[in-house]
Amino acid sequence: MPDDGHRFELVDGVLVMSPSPRPLHQRAVARLLAALTQNCPADLEVLPAPVDVILADDTVLIPDVVVGRRENYSTRGLEGPPVLAIEVHSPSTRLVDLELKRARLQEAGCPHYWLVDPDIPTLRCLTLRGGVYEVTYSLAGPEFADLAEPYPVRLSPDALVNPYGID
Repeated sequence: MPDDGHRFELVDGVLVMSPSPRPLHQRAVARLLAALTQNCPADLEVLPAPVDVILADDTVLIPDVVVGRRENYSTRGLEGPPVLAIEVHSPSTRLVDLELKRARLQEAGCPHYWLVDPDIPTLRCLTLRGGVYEVTYSLAGPEFADLAEPYPVRLSPDALVNPYGID
């Protein structure tokens, strides 16, 4: 792949390209990393993009934040579904995050998929139940939640995007 500032993913054999993320997007990613790393169990590892999540020979995704079992990371990337995949929406990625990636992660058995909209701001936590994602938490603005799955973490959508830090 060319090193042209774009991110490339392979979904069902089709190359999907997205532009580099905005500062607002990256702020949310950095804050998610900090919050998730703090209580991360020893058998899991939290990493930011770009890390390949290899779901099949023809499907390689790059979530904005991925939590995987340490034993499933290889020199190539995360082999198989993550424990948690997080996408921070950008105007150009919103539909792919909501539909395509969600469907592929659901099919692969990824137990937790979180969606962050930094523009509103909101956080939706989806949990796989009976093979289908269900919204288990939906937060907006300054609302805080103490999430228990996949492990304890305290988050607020406002705190993820506030340029002055987390209160």
